[in-house]
Amino acid sequence: MTVVQLHGKSGTRGANAPKGGIIAALDIGSTKISCLIAEAVPPKHRSADGEARNGMRILGVGHQLSRGIRSGSIVDVDEAERAIRLAVDAAERMAQRNITEVFVNVSGGRPLSRLHSGAEKTQTGQVSPRDLDRVLNAALAQVDPGRRAILHLAPVQYHLDDARGIQSPVGMYGEMLALDLNVVTVEKAHLKNLTLAIESAHLGAAGFVVSSYAAAKSVLAEDEMTLGATLVEMGGATTGFAIFHDGHLVTSDIIPIGGMHITNDIARGLSTTIAHAERMKTLWGSALASQVDEREMIAVPLLGERGVDTVQKVPKSMLTGIIRPRLEEIFELLRDKIEASGVAHLAGRRAVLTGGASQLTGMRDIAAQWLDRQVRMGIPGHIQGMPESAHSPGFAVCAGLLHHALRPDTHYALPKAKAEQIENAQHGYVRRMGRWIAESF
Repeated sequence: MTVVQLHGKSGTRGANAPKGGIIAALDIGSTKISCLIAEAVPPKHRSADGEARNGMRILGVGHQLSRGIRSGSIVDVDEAERAIRLAVDAAERMAQRNITEVFVNVSGGRPLSRLHSGAEKTQTGQVSPRDLDRVLNAALAQVDPGRRAILHLAPVQYHLDDARGIQSPVGMYGEMLALDLNVVTVEKAHLKNLTLAIESAHLGAAGFVVSSYAAAKSVLAEDEMTLGATLVEMGGATTGFAIFHDGHLVTSDIIPIGGMHITNDIARGLSTTIAHAERMKTLWGSALASQVDEREMIAVPLLGERGVDTVQKVPKSMLTGIIRPRLEEIFELLRDKIEASGVAHLAGRRAVLTGGASQLTGMRDIAAQWLDRQVRMGIPGHIQGMPESAHSPGFAVCAGLLHHALRPDTHYALPKAKAEQIENAQHGYVRRMGRWIAESF
């Protein structure tokens, strides 16, 4: 969890934006592991809000076929460590720099986002910093991560009497102050396994960020975050979404289906290898049927066949007929998740698709049909030195991790008593599990 100053009080730990030097991002996906190394550079101009924001320049890029990872989770530490080493080594060679820490995405471990609310009466009728502390404690009293770890902890909005959507209520007059607090948690074992694989590659984890949230930092415009938007990050084995409103992350979630499932459907449906199914999806895959699909033929190598019967000709319409049902399933599940989140009304009428699996022809039309939103494709914003090959939706998460490293979120610091309560509860669970293992074996 990231903690920084709150109303002039220092948290016990913090993640500060680098004033200079090297920052690195590691996107650990189920199909590809990517590493970006960048150098923070001082700003040349101030932004529209008058704030001077650091920029960055890409120094190195590395990517490697993912191994030892399934559905975003580590299943083989040795294989995952080897793939991480290769990706990082390629980036280091290109950058001619060595890195020791990386910001890492989280796409497995069942990340959950919950909105917690707290309310307190103002002490004098005018909101003071002490009132903010009291309402924060009231909201935190509702947080019970149990066996999970807190990944993101951030305010969404304040309410003062009947006024809603207040960002900074200090100095305002009112009787009842309330706070909506978004808390994202993940399974502790998942973070520990990620950390184990990263440390085995002689690296340290500078911070963890949910994949869809990281992708949003690189592809969403500030106005989209303010007016309300849904970011959909389509990965190899998972598809995540994040909803933003008034510049804050309101909720995020994932479904365990991604581009690999489409590839496997093609391989099964056409009785071909997974490698050739991926090639057909990339070259000819489409979610929309056209009039020429019945006449256009595709050569499909048959799985296990030899001799003259190794290749069959099938119409392109068969490929489309396999791809579309799986995409409709993905967006139907996404629609249901968004509606069940309780904050769908904050998501606005805009959705942005990104991630490697979002690049299929016709994806935008299918998404607009099922999500009932205006849809655009999300490509990472321009970063100095970014190769053209990396300027694609497949690198949105990695680029977003760099943006997060450069400008970390302002999170609330847990009050000492609450932090100790959560820490003791989690340690108590570990001690009980250790005692059970010792007694059982």
